[in-house]
Amino acid sequence: MTSAPASPLTMLVPDFPFSYDSWLTHPAGLGAVPSERHGTEVAVIGGGMSGMTAAYELLRLGLRPVVYEAEQLGGRMRSTPFPGNPEYVAEMGAMRFPVSATALFHYIGTLGLATRPFPNPLAPSTPSTLIDLNGGRRQARTPDELPTVYQEVADAWEKALQERAELSTVRDAIQRRDTATLKAVWDRLVREFDDQSFYGFLATSPTFQSFRHREIFGQVGFGTGGWDTDFPNSVLEILRVVVTDADDHQVGIVGGSQQLPRGLWEHPPAAPPHWPEGTSLASLHGGRPRPAVTRLRRAGDGIRVRDESGEEREFPAVVFSPHVWTLLNRIDCDPELLPTPLWTAVERTHYMGASKLFVLVDRPFWRDPDPATGRDVMSMTLTDRMPRGVYLFDDGPDRRGVMCLSYTWNDDSLKVATLTPEDRLERLLSQLGAIYPDVDIRSHIVAGPLTVTWETEPRFMGAFKSNLPGHYRYQRRLFTQFMQDDMPAEQRGFFLCGDDVSWTAGFAEGAVTTALNAVWGVLNHLGGATHPDNPGPGDRFHDFAPVELPYD
Repeated sequence: MTSAPASPLTMLVPDFPFSYDSWLTHPAGLGAVPSERHGTEVAVIGGGMSGMTAAYELLRLGLRPVVYEAEQLGGRMRSTPFPGNPEYVAEMGAMRFPVSATALFHYIGTLGLATRPFPNPLAPSTPSTLIDLNGGRRQARTPDELPTVYQEVADAWEKALQERAELSTVRDAIQRRDTATLKAVWDRLVREFDDQSFYGFLATSPTFQSFRHREIFGQVGFGTGGWDTDFPNSVLEILRVVVTDADDHQVGIVGGSQQLPRGLWEHPPAAPPHWPEGTSLASLHGGRPRPAVTRLRRAGDGIRVRDESGEEREFPAVVFSPHVWTLLNRIDCDPELLPTPLWTAVERTHYMGASKLFVLVDRPFWRDPDPATGRDVMSMTLTDRMPRGVYLFDDGPDRRGVMCLSYTWNDDSLKVATLTPEDRLERLLSQLGAIYPDVDIRSHIVAGPLTVTWETEPRFMGAFKSNLPGHYRYQRRLFTQFMQDDMPAEQRGFFLCGDDVSWTAGFAEGAVTTALNAVWGVLNHLGGATHPDNPGPGDRFHDFAPVELPYD
């Protein structure tokens, strides 16, 4: 194919490099269903970003989404207001979004939400970063201010990516949307690295032969910070993040990320077929979604859904967006809901844990100058102690500030999982007191602590999926499930979506793009079609299909 001119780097995921952003913005729209299908009810289970994207686009097609939500709209886009101070929120789940996530930003733009740079370590907008490792501390504003060994680690990572993962070639292909080159290189990398862990990739790279370098990299990492909690996971998971620039150039949503899924619930799309002008998902539901789903059964050509109220309804199609583990233990599921290989993939899905703790403070005191150094008395902090990551948010010196005193993953998350919020706060203040002995954080706290541990949240059981080595085949089954023409008729009409079905779990872009796959699946299932000038992901599937690895 002819290469397009270079464009900004986007999350054009190399496993399936379909341009969802172009499909979304094309004037022909996503497609059309036959007029006799207008108003057809389609169940959408889950009101997170994926469910809301699917429901919003199904409404735009003239269908009637029926949304079921067990808790609150937003899913892991959970912006929790501080009691007595609702204008300040704690971002319990998604809080930073790469600008390369162009499908996600389509909806941010649709709702007119404001964004601002996220204070990641050593980011240009971050006033300062402190690295506390092995008892030594170093404060810096830019990477150039760090000791030489940190630059050695950065160079080792860059060299490993260039020599072993063809980083420049892959990124150039993504920028040019040269899918032929992208697929050729990436499919080879999948075959080579499917059984390789992140740590194994580092340890077998000539540039990372020093354990000290690997340890520093695990603490400081790249983009959003240390990645040692990801070391057991498949290196393919990490490479997808790197090549799409997903871990850098990130922004937060002013006022909280939960505004995005809630905004899609309230926002009336322009001129939808069948529905009167001004119709929104909220108006079709009387302002509230249906309650949690408790049972799913095949029923002839349809699917019967029972919710916590005891009501049962039958639908010709169902879009399912929660974590797939909920099909195993939160919902009474018909075994015929999915083919056996899909159930195996659901069982093998691996989730990362994560915990956060937030407090509200009287003012952004961390900007006070240290009398001895003239620098800020406290910084965005990366540490190998219990807090791991400390993030600081402020809207100016005359307003209150929000502190994320700890953001942890996996084993570090489990260290606090059994503690009460108050006990967590005490332990964290003690640890931070050792890093900042002259800073009295406690005296500034006016509200909180607000906490979450995602692996103990019964509707989630983890923060996000992250494949282990050898899990590529299972991920492929989950992602490609929206392609159902070759399935028996009695197994069609149930569509999985969500970031754990995507190739980039933990990123809202994956939630959006798999929702769009499900929308195409429903469109196709109900006899509709895309416009010839704007083919959808299913129409281009065989051009871009993820590589199949041998099973025997």
